This record gives sequence, structure tokens and C-alpha cells, in this order.
Amino acid sequence: MRANPLPLLTGLVLLTACSGGGGSAPSAAAPSPARSSIPAPSASSTPPSTPSTPPSSSPPNAGKVIVLDPGHNGGNSTHPGEINRKVPAGRGETKPCNTTGTSTNAGYPEHAFTFAIAQEVGNALAAKGIRVVYTRSDDSGTGPCVDKRAEIGNSAEADAVVSIHADGATAASAHGFHVAYSSPALNAAQGEPSLELARTMRNTLRDNGFATSTYVGSAGLSARSDLAGLNLSTRPSVLVECGNMRNATEAARMSSDIGRTRYAEAITQAIEDYLTSS
Repeated sequence: MRANPLPLLTGLVLLTACSGGGGSAPSAAAPSPARSSIPAPSASSTPPSTPSTPPSSSPPNAGKVIVLDPGHNGGNSTHPGEINRKVPAGRGETKPCNTTGTSTNAGYPEHAFTFAIAQEVGNALAAKGIRVVYTRSDDSGTGPCVDKRAEIGNSAEADAVVSIHADGATAASAHGFHVAYSSPALNAAQGEPSLELARTMRNTLRDNGFATSTYVGSAGLSARSDLAGLNLSTRPSVLVECGNMRNATEAARMSSDIGRTRYAEAITQAIEDYLTSS
């Protein structure tokens, strides 16, 4: 997700080589109440009280709100004027509204990868009663700008915001995922809540067989002060760089249905684990 603002005279949310550096099993059904072994009362005895009907069970995180932010958009390359427009980026800085994102050497674009992952994660969460809000509803539009993406999470009062990206590091040997969080924190949500979300995401991806980055951050975590979506957030927020699209192994995984499902299942599990523990 390396930043790659377009020249205004040529057509070409958050980054191009995205870092700038370079499910769970269904819950078991509740058991039926056991039959009473108490004998029927005699006419003179007091009838036993009728047992109350147990409340219907609901998923533990039902009603919570998750904002999923699939990086970039499919129409960004055809709207250079809009994409290059400067917007607030936090910490007194401005940045281009958005960028085109990166792609594999074979041409599979980051914006398509991130949108596919977000849809799969969102469907899995919604099936468990979690309210899912997306920062974009298709992969053919433009933007939204990075400041607007942060605003969507803030307005939704999200319990967590997860921005999904893939990197485009120049070195093909560079590989692995990393999870970025805002640092130094600008508000309480960017402190321990975002750190806990980042650690949970890192741990879950790692436990599901994904290697941590060999070229950005430390042990899969990356403290960032330059990412507008994180800087402007007032909700627990992270940005997940799923891997390097210029690395042959990771590019093949990201380009396949099976590989994308693996990413989506791990991200879904991490979000559920965070919601349960927070």
C-alpha cells in the first residue's frame, strides 16, 4: 500500500505499496432440558413450580458494530483529479484523497483483493449477528477519501475498524503480513484498545499459518504516525497489510479463492476474539 498519488495529467485508501515501508466453528446447539425425575405429587401435596423457559441463546457478539475498510477502489485510476486532491491526514498533515493501490506482477489488483476479503469477512460476521458497515459498497467507484473512511468508522461508533490492504514492496523476496496502528496515540481509542486489536489480529494471523513481515515493523506489528485512516479514528482501529503482492508465493495465495478464504477466516476469527475479550 505504498503511496502512489497520480499525476494530474494522466489517469492512474490509503497507499500503493500499502505499508509505505518498503472461521470459527459454529456454536453448539443448546441441550434440551432434562426430564424431571420427581414423581407426580399426591392430591394433598403442593404442586412443584413450573420451571422457567430458558432464554434463547444468541451469538456472544450480536449487536456489536464492525467497520470494514477495503483499501483503494477500482475506479481510482480514471479519476486522477479527485484522487490527488489533498485532504486532512491528522497530526496537522494533508495527504492525497486516495491512491490506486498496487497489484501482483500478473496484474491482479490490490483493490479487488481487499474488496473480496472484506465481503467474505463481512458475510461471516453478519451471520453471527454482528452489524457490518463498509467504507465502500463496490469495486468500480472512486474513493472514498481517507478522511471520509475514518469518519465512517467514527459515525458508526464502531467497536472496531479494520482496514484491509496488501503491500507492494519492491523486493520480491520481502514477504509476510504486518498490522499497523496509530502511534503515538492521539486519543484513548488509539491507545490500549487499538493495541489490543493489533495484537489479536497479529496473533490470530500467525496462529493460522501466516508469516510475519520480514521487512516492515517488528514481529508483525508496525507503529505508524502517517496513516490518515488511523490518525483520524476515534474508534479502535488497525490496518492489516496481508502480504507483499510482488512476492511470488504471496501473490499466488492472494490471487486464489482458497488463499483469500484463508485470509478472510483468520481476520474474521481475530475480530470475533477481540470483540469477545473487549
